[in-house]
Amino acid sequence: MSLNLVKLCVGATSIEDLALWQKGRLAEQKARGEAARIFHATFQTPKRQAELLDGGSLYWVIKGVIQVRQRLIGFEDGKREDGSSCCLILLDKALVPVRPVPRRAFQGWRYLAADDAPSDLSHGPGGDLASFPPKLRQELLELCLI
Repeated sequence: MSLNLVKLCVGATSIEDLALWQKGRLAEQKARGEAARIFHATFQTPKRQAELLDGGSLYWVIKGVIQVRQRLIGFEDGKREDGSSCCLILLDKALVPVRPVPRRAFQGWRYLAADDAPSDLSHGPGGDLASFPPKLRQELLELCLI
């Protein structure tokens, strides 16, 4: 059974906003002649990397709700712009919308057991919800309809 991470997506207002930000980041990397890849830099290195890489994902909390996930593809040592060391959590480029689940604010990242992870919207009841506009998805969540 795989293990996942959950992380606040600070600054993004929707899945679409996160996608635009990541697309822009990939374009910047290509313009600098770097390998284009999606990653999140974090101070703490996960200790359970083997479990995370066995099918795990990073679940993004956007506006207080787990809304989307990206498959974990690796970990690397990295450097921040100020030269300090960090861990790069390497992510698949595909954003997979999940059943919205409210989540309180927290710092850093947390482990998320497979049993506690929300199901993908594209697989199961309400699969077409992934194509709904972000505002409509949020309203349905607030009305406890999803």
